[in-house]
Amino acid sequence: MGGEHWLVTGAAGMLAREVLAVLAEDPTARVTGATRAVLDITDSRAVRSRVAEHDIVVNTAAWTAVDLAETHEAEALAVNGAAVGDLAAACAAAAVPLIHVSTDHVFAGRNAFPYPEYAATGPLNAYGRSKLAGERAVARVLPDTGYVVRTCWLYGRHGTNFVRKILHRLAAEETFHVVDDQYGQPTSARALAVRLVELGRRALCRRAAAGIYHGSAAGQTTWFGFARALLARLGIDPARVRPCATADFPTPAVRPPYAVLGQDRWALTGLAPLAHWQDMLRDTLPPGPDEGPETAFTRLVRSARR
Repeated sequence: MGGEHWLVTGAAGMLAREVLAVLAEDPTARVTGATRAVLDITDSRAVRSRVAEHDIVVNTAAWTAVDLAETHEAEALAVNGAAVGDLAAACAAAAVPLIHVSTDHVFAGRNAFPYPEYAATGPLNAYGRSKLAGERAVARVLPDTGYVVRTCWLYGRHGTNFVRKILHRLAAEETFHVVDDQYGQPTSARALAVRLVELGRRALCRRAAAGIYHGSAAGQTTWFGFARALLARLGIDPARVRPCATADFPTPAVRPPYAVLGQDRWALTGLAPLAHWQDMLRDTLPPGPDEGPETAFTRLVRSARR
């Protein structure tokens, strides 16, 4: 195997940028990173044309504005549901496997134990309903070559995410509150990107069972627990962050209170579950004053440490 042509949609996003970085480490891989300007996945004709030129598709393009989806559900459904169905149909026509990234928001979050991959869904918000529609389209159109990878509490060096928001708040506020009654698995975009590429390579060799996988970190914590771990990693007093309840800061979209995902199906591909969330955090954030090469992220870390 070698020289396969990958199409990565949503190329300007946090996860896609990491997927492209992982693929760039393979000199044999040919890669097209398609931003929305290059490929709008709601344009079915353009999608069919692009997909036909590639050997595998990783779809990270999505409507991700969770709260805005409450008042724009049709628009969210067009991107996360109908467009994913068109993308899956294009992959079926070209005999190309599709890896589609989904979310913990397809669950109601009322479990007391991690959700297995084929647990009953029941989204609480419009965003979750739109993502579930996309999952169902992939399963219906690509029963043998469609891969849905749900993830949870994704963060990284790029884009808008919880870690970057906390770093900004550390630079601007002495103390602040973070929700302590929602449970999930903080998952590094870099770690998930590595796993998506591993899955893709197995899919290209027909060594991966189609269906749903959970691409989330092992372990679980609350947003407050994650924030405290982040501060401790930075050498900042964790007491600067204080717990609060979800009800103290209501949002238009209801979040699942327990968004913890089981990872049993990776064994079908010969892959281990993803690492523990605390290990991922250590890999993402350096412990000392040497934050590495100068980037927007390292400047943000430096500012937070002052």
